[in-house]
Amino acid sequence: MSRPVIAVVGAGPGVSGSVARRFAREGYDVALLGVDEAQLTELAGQVEALGVDVGHAVTDVTDVEAATAAIQRFGDHTGRIDVLHFNPSAFREKDPLELPVAELLEDVALGVGALLTAVQAARPYLSAGGRVTVTGSMAADKPWHRAASLGVQKAGVRNLVRSLDATLAPDGIRAVSVTVRGTLDKQGPFTPDRVADAIWAAAHQDEADWQAEVPYSG
Repeated sequence: MSRPVIAVVGAGPGVSGSVARRFAREGYDVALLGVDEAQLTELAGQVEALGVDVGHAVTDVTDVEAATAAIQRFGDHTGRIDVLHFNPSAFREKDPLELPVAELLEDVALGVGALLTAVQAARPYLSAGGRVTVTGSMAADKPWHRAASLGVQKAGVRNLVRSLDATLAPDGIRAVSVTVRGTLDKQGPFTPDRVADAIWAAAHQDEADWQAEVPYSG
Protein backbone atom coordinates (compact mmCIF):
# COMPACT_ATOMS: atom_id res chain seq x y z
CA MET A 1 0.00 0.00 0.00
CA SER A 2 1.27 3.45 -0.87
CA ARG A 3 2.05 5.97 1.85
CA PRO A 4 -0.63 8.50 2.82
CA VAL A 5 -0.44 11.85 1.03
CA ILE A 6 -0.88 15.42 2.22
CA ALA A 7 -1.36 18.25 -0.26
CA VAL A 8 -0.37 21.64 1.18
CA VAL A 9 -2.01 24.61 -0.54
CA GLY A 10 -0.23 27.92 -0.01
CA ALA A 11 3.05 26.26 0.91
CA GLY A 12 5.90 28.44 2.14
CA PRO A 13 8.35 28.88 5.01
CA GLY A 14 5.85 29.49 7.84
CA VAL A 15 3.08 27.33 9.27
CA SER A 16 2.50 25.56 5.97
CA GLY A 17 6.14 24.49 5.82
CA SER A 18 5.97 23.21 9.38
CA VAL A 19 2.80 21.28 8.51
CA ALA A 20 4.52 19.69 5.52
CA ARG A 21 7.48 18.60 7.64
CA ARG A 22 5.24 17.43 10.52
CA PHE A 23 3.24 15.12 8.31
CA ALA A 24 6.36 13.96 6.48
CA ARG A 25 7.86 12.88 9.80
CA GLU A 26 4.75 10.75 10.27
CA GLY A 27 5.34 9.04 6.93
CA TYR A 28 3.18 11.10 4.59
CA ASP A 29 4.27 11.84 1.06
CA VAL A 30 3.86 15.55 0.37
CA ALA A 31 2.54 17.69 -2.48
CA LEU A 32 3.29 21.42 -2.27
CA LEU A 33 1.37 24.17 -4.05
CA GLY A 34 2.57 27.78 -3.81
CA VAL A 35 3.59 30.90 -5.67
CA ASP A 36 7.28 31.29 -4.80
CA GLU A 37 9.48 28.84 -6.69
CA ALA A 38 12.57 29.42 -4.54
CA GLN A 39 10.63 28.83 -1.31
CA LEU A 40 8.95 25.72 -2.73
CA THR A 41 12.26 24.27 -3.89
CA GLU A 42 13.85 24.83 -0.49
CA LEU A 43 10.86 23.35 1.36
CA ALA A 44 10.72 20.37 -1.00
CA GLY A 45 14.37 19.65 -0.20
CA GLN A 46 13.68 19.77 3.54
CA VAL A 47 10.73 17.41 3.18
CA GLU A 48 12.57 14.98 0.91
CA ALA A 49 15.38 14.77 3.46
CA LEU A 50 12.85 13.25 5.86
CA GLY A 51 12.64 10.18 3.64
CA VAL A 52 9.35 10.67 1.81
CA ASP A 53 8.38 11.55 -1.74
CA VAL A 54 7.58 15.19 -2.49
CA GLY A 55 6.28 17.08 -5.49
CA HIS A 56 5.71 20.78 -5.93
CA ALA A 57 3.98 23.11 -8.36
CA VAL A 58 4.27 26.88 -8.69
CA THR A 59 0.65 27.99 -8.98
CA ASP A 60 -1.51 31.02 -8.27
CA VAL A 61 -4.26 29.36 -6.24
CA THR A 62 -6.72 32.11 -7.17
CA ASP A 63 -6.42 30.91 -10.79
CA VAL A 64 -9.15 28.29 -10.68
CA GLU A 65 -8.09 26.41 -13.80
CA ALA A 66 -4.39 26.35 -12.91
CA ALA A 67 -4.93 25.36 -9.28
CA THR A 68 -7.42 22.67 -10.23
CA ALA A 69 -5.04 21.23 -12.82
CA ALA A 70 -2.13 21.20 -10.36
CA ILE A 71 -4.10 19.36 -7.67
CA GLN A 72 -5.43 16.90 -10.22
CA ARG A 73 -1.90 16.17 -11.39
CA PHE A 74 -0.86 15.43 -7.83
CA GLY A 75 -3.91 13.22 -7.32
CA ASP A 76 -3.42 11.36 -10.57
CA HIS A 77 0.23 10.73 -9.71
CA THR A 78 -0.34 9.47 -6.18
CA GLY A 79 -3.79 7.98 -6.66
CA ARG A 80 -4.92 9.47 -3.35
CA ILE A 81 -5.02 12.59 -1.18
CA ASP A 82 -5.50 11.82 2.49
CA VAL A 83 -5.13 15.33 3.90
CA LEU A 84 -5.63 18.63 2.13
CA HIS A 85 -4.17 21.51 4.13
CA PHE A 86 -5.15 25.06 3.20
CA ASN A 87 -2.99 27.91 4.46
CA PRO A 88 -3.14 31.07 2.29
CA SER A 89 -4.47 34.46 3.31
CA ALA A 90 -3.76 38.03 2.27
CA PHE A 91 -2.51 40.71 4.65
CA ARG A 92 -3.36 44.18 3.41
CA GLU A 93 -2.90 47.07 5.81
CA LYS A 94 -5.99 49.12 5.06
CA ASP A 95 -8.87 50.04 7.32
CA PRO A 96 -12.50 49.78 6.17
CA LEU A 97 -12.57 53.37 4.91
CA GLU A 98 -9.42 52.86 2.84
CA LEU A 99 -10.21 49.41 1.49
CA PRO A 100 -11.82 49.36 -1.96
CA VAL A 101 -14.39 46.66 -2.63
CA ALA A 102 -12.25 45.28 -5.45
CA GLU A 103 -9.31 44.73 -3.07
CA LEU A 104 -11.53 43.13 -0.44
CA LEU A 105 -12.87 40.69 -3.02
CA GLU A 106 -9.35 40.00 -4.28
CA ASP A 107 -8.25 39.08 -0.77
CA VAL A 108 -11.34 36.95 -0.11
CA ALA A 109 -10.70 35.10 -3.39
CA LEU A 110 -7.33 34.03 -1.94
CA GLY A 111 -8.20 33.46 1.70
CA VAL A 112 -11.62 31.84 1.20
CA GLY A 113 -12.45 31.17 -2.44
CA ALA A 114 -9.27 29.23 -3.14
CA LEU A 115 -10.33 26.70 -0.50
CA LEU A 116 -13.38 25.87 -2.62
CA THR A 117 -11.16 25.37 -5.65
CA ALA A 118 -8.78 23.12 -3.73
CA VAL A 119 -11.45 20.94 -2.14
CA GLN A 120 -13.44 20.56 -5.35
CA ALA A 121 -10.27 19.53 -7.20
CA ALA A 122 -9.15 17.15 -4.45
CA ARG A 123 -12.53 15.53 -3.80
CA PRO A 124 -12.14 12.66 -6.32
CA TYR A 125 -8.93 11.62 -4.53
CA LEU A 126 -10.31 11.87 -0.98
CA SER A 127 -11.93 8.80 0.57
CA ALA A 128 -13.35 7.83 3.96
CA GLY A 129 -10.89 8.96 6.61
CA GLY A 130 -9.72 11.87 4.49
CA ARG A 131 -9.29 15.25 6.11
CA VAL A 132 -9.36 18.93 5.12
CA THR A 133 -7.44 21.18 7.51
CA VAL A 134 -7.24 24.97 7.49
CA THR A 135 -5.00 27.44 9.29
CA GLY A 136 -7.39 29.78 11.09
CA SER A 137 -6.77 32.90 13.13
CA MET A 138 -8.10 34.89 16.06
CA ALA A 139 -8.64 37.66 13.49
CA ALA A 140 -11.93 35.90 12.75
CA ASP A 141 -13.21 37.02 16.17
CA LYS A 142 -10.99 39.98 16.99
CA PRO A 143 -10.05 41.66 13.71
CA TRP A 144 -7.49 44.43 13.63
CA HIS A 145 -9.25 47.34 11.94
CA ARG A 146 -6.04 48.32 10.12
CA ALA A 147 -6.13 45.00 8.24
CA ALA A 148 -9.85 44.75 7.72
CA SER A 149 -9.80 42.20 4.93
CA LEU A 150 -7.87 39.64 6.99
CA GLY A 151 -10.64 39.36 9.57
CA VAL A 152 -13.19 38.91 6.80
CA GLN A 153 -11.07 36.15 5.24
CA LYS A 154 -10.57 34.26 8.49
CA ALA A 155 -14.22 34.52 9.52
CA GLY A 156 -15.27 33.46 6.05
CA VAL A 157 -12.95 30.50 5.77
CA ARG A 158 -13.99 29.22 9.20
CA ASN A 159 -17.63 29.42 8.16
CA LEU A 160 -16.87 27.64 4.89
CA VAL A 161 -15.05 24.85 6.75
CA ARG A 162 -18.21 24.16 8.74
CA SER A 163 -20.22 23.83 5.54
CA LEU A 164 -17.55 21.62 3.99
CA ASP A 165 -17.49 19.39 7.05
CA ALA A 166 -21.27 18.94 7.00
CA THR A 167 -21.19 18.20 3.27
CA LEU A 168 -18.30 15.72 3.39
CA ALA A 169 -19.12 13.96 6.67
CA PRO A 170 -21.59 11.44 5.19
CA ASP A 171 -18.69 10.06 3.13
CA GLY A 172 -16.41 9.81 6.16
CA ILE A 173 -14.35 12.87 5.19
CA ARG A 174 -14.05 15.66 7.76
CA ALA A 175 -12.95 19.29 7.70
CA VAL A 176 -11.51 21.38 10.52
CA SER A 177 -10.09 24.85 11.01
CA VAL A 178 -7.52 25.47 13.73
CA THR A 179 -8.01 28.94 15.20
CA VAL A 180 -4.63 30.23 16.29
CA ARG A 181 -5.32 32.50 19.24
CA GLY A 182 -1.95 34.19 19.36
CA THR A 183 0.75 35.81 17.25
CA LEU A 184 3.22 33.61 15.43
CA ASP A 185 6.73 33.90 16.84
CA LYS A 186 10.13 32.23 16.64
CA GLN A 187 9.94 31.10 20.25
CA GLY A 188 7.26 30.09 22.72
CA PRO A 189 3.89 28.40 22.18
CA PHE A 190 3.11 30.06 18.86
CA THR A 191 6.01 28.93 16.73
CA PRO A 192 5.01 27.50 13.34
CA ASP A 193 6.10 24.06 14.53
CA ARG A 194 3.81 24.22 17.57
CA VAL A 195 0.91 25.32 15.41
CA ALA A 196 1.67 22.45 13.03
CA ASP A 197 1.45 20.06 15.99
CA ALA A 198 -2.01 21.48 16.74
CA ILE A 199 -3.07 20.98 13.12
CA TRP A 200 -1.81 17.38 13.21
CA ALA A 201 -3.84 16.77 16.38
CA ALA A 202 -6.95 18.39 14.89
CA ALA A 203 -6.70 16.18 11.82
CA HIS A 204 -6.52 13.11 14.04
CA GLN A 205 -9.44 13.87 16.35
CA ASP A 206 -11.76 11.05 17.33
CA GLU A 207 -14.48 11.25 14.69
CA ALA A 208 -17.16 10.47 17.26
CA ASP A 209 -16.37 13.79 18.97
CA TRP A 210 -15.39 15.72 15.85
CA GLN A 211 -15.14 19.51 16.06
CA ALA A 212 -15.06 21.56 12.85
CA GLU A 213 -13.22 24.31 14.69
CA VAL A 214 -10.42 23.67 17.15
CA PRO A 215 -8.91 26.61 19.07
CA TYR A 216 -5.19 26.65 19.69
CA SER A 217 -4.25 28.89 22.59
CA GLY A 218 -0.72 27.66 23.16
